[in-house]
Amino acid sequence: MTAVLSIGSNLGDRLAALRLAVRVLQPRAVSGVWETAPVGGPEQDDYLNAVVVCELDATGAWALAQSAEQAAGRSRVVRWGPRTLDVDVVVADPPVPDGLLVPHPRAHERAFVLAPWTEVDADAVLPGAGAVRDLLAGLGAQDVRRRADLHL
Repeated sequence: MTAVLSIGSNLGDRLAALRLAVRVLQPRAVSGVWETAPVGGPEQDDYLNAVVVCELDATGAWALAQSAEQAAGRSRVVRWGPRTLDVDVVVADPPVPDGLLVPHPRAHERAFVLAPWTEVDADAVLPGAGAVRDLLAGLGAQDVRRRADLHL
């Protein structure tokens, strides 16, 4: 049972929110921290993002993702709006609960997911889309920057 989750924050203490997610999710692998421009939604501040790999099935990953968001005070007011913590299940083994789409339907077009994912698994494959490193290379210039000064 393996799940890959993307974590991000652009409200409040962004790094503290990512660290909270890591404590709740208890991953076996954690990427570095990446700073990224927001994708879609209203104008908002940049995100800090990371990817974690957990020993969970999709049901467990989704439950812990929701717990982490709740612990961070996440409110869902504006779609793709700013958030204290966003945790997405990117890929996970079955069973998959109703309402969760796995693999994540937009993961293949998001450098803020793919770049940190290659750090934790250089040979990762996004089911139905291909090798993560190839998908990342095909995206061209997206505003993602590795933050070597920040650690989870």
